[in-house]
Amino acid sequence: MILVAKATKRLSLSGLIKASGARIFGLFAMTAMLLTGCGFGPEIIKISGTKMGTNYSVTVVADQPAPDNLEELIEAELNRVDQSMSTYKSDSEISQFNALAVNKELGVSTDFYKVLKVAEVVWAASGGAFEPTVAPLVDLWGFGPTRRKDELPDPDVIADHLLGLGLDAIKLRREGDRQFVSKTRPVQLDLSAVAKGYAVDLVADLLEMNALPDYLVEVGGEMRVSGSNPDGQPWRLAIETPTLVSQVQEVLALSGGAVATSGDYRNYFEYEGARYSHTLDPRSGYPINHGLASVTVLSDTCAEADAWATALMVMGTHEGMQLANQLGLSVYMISRVKSGFEISISETFDGIEKLSLEDGKSTEI
Repeated sequence: MILVAKATKRLSLSGLIKASGARIFGLFAMTAMLLTGCGFGPEIIKISGTKMGTNYSVTVVADQPAPDNLEELIEAELNRVDQSMSTYKSDSEISQFNALAVNKELGVSTDFYKVLKVAEVVWAASGGAFEPTVAPLVDLWGFGPTRRKDELPDPDVIADHLLGLGLDAIKLRREGDRQFVSKTRPVQLDLSAVAKGYAVDLVADLLEMNALPDYLVEVGGEMRVSGSNPDGQPWRLAIETPTLVSQVQEVLALSGGAVATSGDYRNYFEYEGARYSHTLDPRSGYPINHGLASVTVLSDTCAEADAWATALMVMGTHEGMQLANQLGLSVYMISRVKSGFEISISETFDGIEKLSLEDGKSTEI
């Protein structure tokens, strides 16, 4: 039995990412492979579908009965995230916050609060390279709910939008078991660079609460694994080259942790011969313009991996790898050079178990 769970980072959600045109998970896919060898033993449960405008898949190696309504439970977790953080739903929590007046408070869910806390940590540690208040710029460049015009944004308008950015304008407050959020400036949030990873974490936590510790969860290319695959071996996760005809660049063997990838080659537009990536640098207001083609981050949670993949993609190879080593992040970068691609890995990534392409049974996909 071979399972290939494949997706590309920044697919547009119909809430978090639009089905086409906005937020295509730019870059290569992360591919999960269950190698041949199914026979007698634990029950192999596979659940897949479409939520939040992207695909998801869950594989569970169950040595005890799983809930009969496991699929419904999984969809409920994904629906929670979509209803909370979709900028395409007028009644979502994030849409309510974006319409909120300055210095007014909004009561929010625990999910919304937790995602904002993750965003806050990565925003501060990355020096603003990760900027969740980038929503107006995303719309201005045509990668959000607003349809892109057949022209580039005016530089003066970009400069005006930059003045309105900054997660420091968002204030979080807890009172008992309730959470509140407010803004000191008229900022707007876009949490799509964290929310998909957070959705992966919710599903993974759901499985663990139901005594199902051997699993692979994937939502739109972001993954979290635990335990063993159906062959009793670590899960095989493949990093693909950022090319139109994807090929496996590296195969990882993981028994736990989360993996997220960000890149620039699947979601972009061209104007007068120039290419404009969907990944925006909130420090300049313009799409990134450097050699880094993709970055993969390994972390304990997928929300953190997701956010850091975006931050490092903005920063580029040199600045991003310097920070990754400083913070002890496990990072794998693929950069464009004249001769093709160049691989860079952080010090902690060097300790991750890797397989030869033959051992991983990887093929062109």
